[in-house]
Amino acid sequence: MKKILSCLLGLVVLLFSCKDDNQQRLAENKKEAAKKEIIFSQIEKGWIFYDSPINETAEESEKTWNEFRMFLTELSKKPKKSIEAFQQRASAISKAAMNLNNNIPIAFDQPQIKSRISVVITKVRMMDLYIHLDNIPAKKVVVLISEINRELATLQREMDKTVEKSKIPVEEGEADLKQMLDNTRAIPTTGPTNVITIE
Repeated sequence: MKKILSCLLGLVVLLFSCKDDNQQRLAENKKEAAKKEIIFSQIEKGWIFYDSPINETAEESEKTWNEFRMFLTELSKKPKKSIEAFQQRASAISKAAMNLNNNIPIAFDQPQIKSRISVVITKVRMMDLYIHLDNIPAKKVVVLISEINRELATLQREMDKTVEKSKIPVEEGEADLKQMLDNTRAIPTTGPTNVITIE
């Protein structure tokens, strides 16, 4: 009889402890859901990309440079349902940004343009990384979105500057002068020569 009573008592204690665990788990789930909702609303408010060209050069490039057009198209799509939708969109934007290094038009295949593209890619990949963390830092994601916009505008201005420079006519003899000033074409010096004097 004592064994049955002790078994029943143990069973009752076990049931009550399970009930407490369930209530605690439900409370934690509610907190987590509320936290995700706050993160979602912050990211949704800050998810504003400048997805249209800012100057004529960028507009023309969008027509001819497929990777640039695809990148702007990815930026224009805004998810609405959940954090997971934003994560998928960030991955797609990151992939499109990585493709910017492919098939760069000859006019823009210059170090200053490539460095601007690299900065845009870095910012986009950082945003993609942050949005995929377990604890998403929503404020950092929003700040990175504004930085991506700024760097994209800088890239487009640099593209415009490059086109404007190419329109400036070259004066007679300027090409020869540039060749003479080019240090890579200079004849290397062998260093000081030792002069031996005989007395």
